[in-house]
Amino acid sequence: MNESSSLLLPLLAATFSLAGLVKGVTGMGLPTVAMGLLGSFMSPAAAAAMLVVPSFVTNVWQLLAGPAVGRLLRRLWPMMLGIVAGTIGGSALLVGVDPLWSGLALGVALVAYAGYALVAPALSIPPRIEPWLLPIAGLLTGVVTGATGVFVIPAVPCLQALRLDKEELVQALGLSFTVSTVALAAGLMAHGAFRLEQSGLSALAVAPALAGMRLGQRIRARISPRRFRLCFLSFLLLLGLELALRPLF
Repeated sequence: MNESSSLLLPLLAATFSLAGLVKGVTGMGLPTVAMGLLGSFMSPAAAAAMLVVPSFVTNVWQLLAGPAVGRLLRRLWPMMLGIVAGTIGGSALLVGVDPLWSGLALGVALVAYAGYALVAPALSIPPRIEPWLLPIAGLLTGVVTGATGVFVIPAVPCLQALRLDKEELVQALGLSFTVSTVALAAGLMAHGAFRLEQSGLSALAVAPALAGMRLGQRIRARISPRRFRLCFLSFLLLLGLELALRPLF
């Protein structure tokens, strides 16, 4: 193992432990934190390949941890189809664009998400516009996912605006993130950016991600979720600004 490889493994372990911890406390954020941190020392395409397996495992677990899977699939399938189409198409941007500029796109996505979540406006989607709005939101989410590896914009605000109950929202996020992960893997494979050796490294990240989630769940019971959420979003905002401003320096 060369020096760069010996440094990569502890960096991956630390990154996914932190990302899993955030997900354990907040119920989301593993891909966002992982892409932000990994994007600081590798290209966004390589970072996206690293998060495929741990993201899939943790999000399937989140999706199946409740009774509403069938009901959510029947309601949200148009959005999920949009996510698949947009992600596979948008992944060409993640692979083909200069890493500096795809890093800029990632930074903008992080800033947009953190800014939205800090303001947290109370939105609501009337049932009559769901049939056409959900596919559009899914397609836009897919394009952002394909271009940046970040799954949250605009899927998370859209799902929150559906006024699901707490447990259904957690499962709906798990469904959206699972579909995004699978579609991202397919898009990266189609463009030759996700190879067998990367899946092995990605699988190694599952254990620290799950360990981080377990620790995060314990922390969630002991601290104010509002305080942690503020620190988390402030961290993402700063990280996104750093990535967005990097091409200027």
